[in-house]
Amino acid sequence: MSYPTIWTRMWRKENPATYGTKDGNLKPTLSTKDMMAMGVGTVVGAGIFVIPGIVAADYAGPAVTLSFIIAAVVAGLSALAYSEFASSMPFAGSIYSWANVIYGELVGWLVGWAVLAEYLIALAFLSSAWSAYLRPLLAGVGVTVPAVISGAINFSQGQVFDLFGAIAVLLVALLVARGIHGAAIIENWLVVLKIGVILLFIVVGATAVNVANWFPFIPAPKPGTEFGGWPGILHGAAQVFFTYIGFDTIAANSAEAKNPQKTMPRAIIGTLAIATLLFVAVSAVMTGMFSYEKYANISEPAAWALRQAGHPLVANTLTVVALVGMFTGLIALMIGGSRLVYSFARDGLISSKLAKLDQQHMPLNATVMLSVVAVLLGSLFPVAMLANLVSAGTLIAFIAASIGIVFLRKRQDLSHAGYKMPGYPVLPIVSALLSMGLFLTLSMDAILLTLGWLLLGAVVYFVYGIRHSSKNSA
Repeated sequence: MSYPTIWTRMWRKENPATYGTKDGNLKPTLSTKDMMAMGVGTVVGAGIFVIPGIVAADYAGPAVTLSFIIAAVVAGLSALAYSEFASSMPFAGSIYSWANVIYGELVGWLVGWAVLAEYLIALAFLSSAWSAYLRPLLAGVGVTVPAVISGAINFSQGQVFDLFGAIAVLLVALLVARGIHGAAIIENWLVVLKIGVILLFIVVGATAVNVANWFPFIPAPKPGTEFGGWPGILHGAAQVFFTYIGFDTIAANSAEAKNPQKTMPRAIIGTLAIATLLFVAVSAVMTGMFSYEKYANISEPAAWALRQAGHPLVANTLTVVALVGMFTGLIALMIGGSRLVYSFARDGLISSKLAKLDQQHMPLNATVMLSVVAVLLGSLFPVAMLANLVSAGTLIAFIAASIGIVFLRKRQDLSHAGYKMPGYPVLPIVSALLSMGLFLTLSMDAILLTLGWLLLGAVVYFVYGIRHSSKNSA
């Protein structure tokens, strides 16, 4: 194979009509309500119960609220770009498929590969957080979980495997495998339940707020760390950004949405508004109840704060609902991630067996693969480490989507009758720059691991994907 041939294959763009044909077997059964529930379920999954405490203790102090607002502003601009893409190209695979049409095969693959890491790690993170909330509840009724099955590998503490985290992933995989419509119905009810308990935490927690805990609102920087000052706030914003992968989860299911030109923008923008209000309120109450320093190394900060404030019944209620509610995030991640894997396989860039649909038109093999890898990750890495690694791929996807709007508007073979991002071309460029700025505030470990993952993705592409791509027979 000559070098020019390889170069040509790397940059060949997918015909959007081809994706419409390939995704024709996926049934459009999801309404705006279903899609918004999926988005809210992902965005306020583990994040609402865990991330505010981690970010407050490790990066921003009481100014964790500013971290969420900054992340919401950047995500909001990206959401506008996602809305236009989803309206114009309602294909499975979201940013991967869009980038394949706009940029070409190699860029599409690498962007999709980056987002795949987010799905895998987010699934592992959320299942680990679910396990962390379950163990104290079991201890409260006298059930002691043996150390060997109580968490990710930590030989000094006798931990080898997170059994309950694995069970959570497998239960959700079984649910999703039974059909997306049934999973969406359960998702809707669980989201309502979870929002109810979040509001309960805000109301009850507010009665225990000590205003003094909010001062200094922006703590002074600690030398040699990423904590404090505006740098700490920005580091915190970069850490919480992974929660907004919910936008990609919605977009990944575009091919299964009813009337996507209207459904997708409403679901994406509605998710942003609801999630941001809840994050800011919970963060403010949590840091008002106790000094941010108290939340260091606490894996279930919301329930812990309620117990310490003398509300054990509400704390236990929150824990139970959190356990049930976290399934909303796991369901949405499992559905979105399996559609991304299906999209890779649909295009021949990984084994075509993963694109096989079962009798219910569900990508069962892709769901199984995603579940197995998520279980392994959740057993190998602790919650705190996973929280530090999950934002990079989301930011890469948002950069690609924002810049892509400029190229999308120039395509005459695509429909532009639906939603359009306002402020063109200034806002798309501003959106890309802001996402890039947050990416650069990630820890060096996260950046290096992301570059390593992208390098692995490039190897997979040149060893397998470029040789088996469905475009080779076009």
